[in-house]
Amino acid sequence: APTVVGGRQHYAKASEMFEKLGGRCVLITGSDKPKERAEKLAKIASGEADLIFGTHALVYGDIQYKHLNLAVTDEQHRFGVSQRAKLAYNGHLNMLVMSATPIPRTLALVLYSGMDVSVIDEMPKGRKPVETHIVREAKRKDMYGFVKDIVAKGGQAYVVCPMIDGEGEIRTVEDVAAELSEDFGFSRVGVLHGRMNAAGKEALMRDFADKRIDILAATTVIEVGVDVPNAAVMVVENAERFGLATLHQLRGRVGRGQAESFCFLVSEHRNDRLEILKGETDGFKIAEKDLEMRGPGQFLGFSQHGVTDFYMNKLVKDMATLKLAQSIYARMEGGEFAEEYARAKRAAKKKVENLLKDIALN
Repeated sequence: APTVVGGRQHYAKASEMFEKLGGRCVLITGSDKPKERAEKLAKIASGEADLIFGTHALVYGDIQYKHLNLAVTDEQHRFGVSQRAKLAYNGHLNMLVMSATPIPRTLALVLYSGMDVSVIDEMPKGRKPVETHIVREAKRKDMYGFVKDIVAKGGQAYVVCPMIDGEGEIRTVEDVAAELSEDFGFSRVGVLHGRMNAAGKEALMRDFADKRIDILAATTVIEVGVDVPNAAVMVVENAERFGLATLHQLRGRVGRGQAESFCFLVSEHRNDRLEILKGETDGFKIAEKDLEMRGPGQFLGFSQHGVTDFYMNKLVKDMATLKLAQSIYARMEGGEFAEEYARAKRAAKKKVENLLKDIALN
């Protein structure tokens, strides 16, 4: 998982499910004490642990696997290019990558890399679409009045900021938390960000999940893996500073229960991304818009966005050409041109082999 919070939640749910079937689960985190970590590593090396949960730290350092057969990356767009390559080249026989909103690079490479793709295009049962609004500064007081009504009825809210602290026009977590308490009268406000230790994050998320906190002021550390069905409002400060994929993921933190939910994008800027998010809830369509706006990134490089190093920049618009190329590829691979295909593939691989050592094509 991309975050410790997400890894812990996966571990808790999976343990409940798999241990009934005899599956043995282990969670590796940076906060493990040396003795505890050594015991876990021994279980992993001996094969005593069947399922291992953690962050990208699972592919680095001193972890040895007896027989690693499947690697699953959750919210894989949050992993860097080299981290994904490390997973792919770590001897895994099978890989499953999951993402609720593919970033442009991922969308482009999935189309090219011959992966089997499974699409879940339905909302979970009982889910309602999240109502999304763009809020200008002049309407902040009205917005928080609305949030007060939600909290008074037993609901909870997130307020996400792009920075933890600092000065200037960007609203920070610390400033917003103080403002919520002092100016708007919210009494139970929590603060969550990446500088906190794992134990502090876990305790705070537990308090929020148990309804001991009404509003959680946070950075994008809550973007993925946080599941609190009672949370009904997402406020994103300086929303123009976030990409479409991140905004869609943040909005996905609410609307997970039965109550009607809302997302407020606070910004003084006129921004196409915000307008797209306001009018669209389909993650696949949002990803296509993101691809059209930003380009698919370098296919063999470390840049996650921008102009591709292939001439076919507008990938979505050239889908017919892509499908024709894929059909020719399939005919060459297994037909009368198999020998020529194999020769061309060897030449192409040799040309880019140094790049492929550090880059994952997914």
